[in-house]
Amino acid sequence: MGYMWNYRLCIGLPKKLGVTEAGPPMDVKQVFMEYAEGNTYLTAEQLRRFMVEVQGEAEANSMEDAERILEEVLHRKHHHHSVKFTKQGLSLEDFQSYLFSVDFNPPLLDKVHQEMTAPLSHYFIYTGHNSYLTGNQISSDCSDVPIIKALKRGLRVVELDIWPNSSKDDVLVLHGWTLTTPVELIKCLKSIKEHAFSASPYPVIITFEDHLTPDLQAKVAQMVTETFGNMLYYPESECVKEFPSPEELKYKILISSKPPKEYLEPEASNSVKEKDSDEDVRGTVSAELTCDDEKSDCDDTSEHSQCEGDNYEPYERLLRPSGAPAYKNLISIPAGKPKGKLKEKLKVEEDKVRRLSLGEQKFEKAIASHGTDVVRFTQKNILRIYPKGTRVNSSNYNPLIGWMHGAQMVALNMQGYGKSLWLMHGMFRSNGGCGYVKKPDFLMKVGPNDQVFDPKTKLPVKTILKVKVYMGDGWHLDFKQRNFNLWSPPEFYTKVGIAGVAADKMTKKTKKRKGNWTPVWDEEFTFPLTVPEIALLRVEVHEYNMSEKDYFAGQTCLPVSELRPGIRAVPLFNRKGEKFNSLRLLMRFEFVQVDF
Repeated sequence: MGYMWNYRLCIGLPKKLGVTEAGPPMDVKQVFMEYAEGNTYLTAEQLRRFMVEVQGEAEANSMEDAERILEEVLHRKHHHHSVKFTKQGLSLEDFQSYLFSVDFNPPLLDKVHQEMTAPLSHYFIYTGHNSYLTGNQISSDCSDVPIIKALKRGLRVVELDIWPNSSKDDVLVLHGWTLTTPVELIKCLKSIKEHAFSASPYPVIITFEDHLTPDLQAKVAQMVTETFGNMLYYPESECVKEFPSPEELKYKILISSKPPKEYLEPEASNSVKEKDSDEDVRGTVSAELTCDDEKSDCDDTSEHSQCEGDNYEPYERLLRPSGAPAYKNLISIPAGKPKGKLKEKLKVEEDKVRRLSLGEQKFEKAIASHGTDVVRFTQKNILRIYPKGTRVNSSNYNPLIGWMHGAQMVALNMQGYGKSLWLMHGMFRSNGGCGYVKKPDFLMKVGPNDQVFDPKTKLPVKTILKVKVYMGDGWHLDFKQRNFNLWSPPEFYTKVGIAGVAADKMTKKTKKRKGNWTPVWDEEFTFPLTVPEIALLRVEVHEYNMSEKDYFAGQTCLPVSELRPGIRAVPLFNRKGEKFNSLRLLMRFEFVQVDF
């Protein structure tokens, strides 16, 4: 019988057939005894005190909340019993179940809690690159499926490369000059409309990489307005000096692209250009009504406001003769690459805001010589960074380099997976996963002599983060034995590290724990942090393999600034960032502020 018991344990059958369940760690036992005041049960009032004093949950000051949690924990733990469970409180075992529950005791707040009324340029925005690709950058299919998947995850910026079809009468989405099979633009737009706000009410921005003729730009304008209707945000004026806020733009779709070439050159006249026929007028976006010469610097195109002294409806100026808004007037976040040297490209203009796109390599050159200029630019304007062209397998760069310089749109290939994407997922678990994360104050401040934050400056330690890894559970449910070593029990260890500015980077790991699907480590690590505001806590679990590479056994990435103190249940994710059903760690987080 002993041989069979060990065999069952090794193959990872359910707990009732041999997987032992570890008891509560000593810290859990001690805190239970302290708050239960020597009794065998924790009452609702004692649970409430624990949540406030140990877990730092200031909002948990209601007895009703504590009673509700107590009842739900007991119901989940004992619902299969025919005898009615006692309501006197939580036993030590029940208390352990509560702490180990991701639903009741998560490491992050699951609601929007940051200020959402600042301009868009004050936020990091969840941004994808070539959002329509299903795989590699050269030969994969183009589809709306990866767009839908990304939107459901919380993505807020979708990139579409738009090209004419072979007959030049319709618009396709594809990666130009490659073997990627196209998808119709209208299909992508309809899918965006359907799924844009499934994960977040905050605005979705569509960036068009535009390779169209004026005729097809007009067609796109019609497609966009007919598809999105009232969801579409029209810029109030070309004189915009500041972007609107995420709160103002709830449930809105915004378009960001380069203005048509006609508008990059000064026009000889502000009057309507004469064409031979209405058909010719329909074929160009430059035929629109404008303010008269005296008010031409206003050029307001809003549906809701008009230049002072106009005696016609403002919407008339937005409409083309064909009835569709001009393509140019759909662009609420204008993009472009100004001519001149890099410092000129990063020039901040008082009277307007814009979006600048830089490839990963150009961005690296920019921060090497003009790091503070980049930070200053992003205080008002939007900077988008995208992967270099040689990443044909849809790999990614380290997004933290962009965030620490204030870049709002750090675009990654969402269809891939790997550590860079894990960091992206971690950053945008902040603020309830709404896709907009308020930039730290230090990135927005301007000091004496026009000084801004310099990421190269070594700063003193500001915060010490203490992380204790107690134990883990769920591998016997989410993994099969064949995922690990077939001939011996699993031997799990955990790596815990910080991703952030250079001074804060550090990785540590626990000892290996052999022979149990519920490993207990009970080890604490200390991380001194100089810039905790943009630091990310990386956690990976591996199963040790003596002869080959260790087996992956789960990961997560958590924003340090959002970590809830106390003893927490931390869910783990697979390589693609999808949450496991049962896999989780029990960890403790503690912050020590440093006086300097």
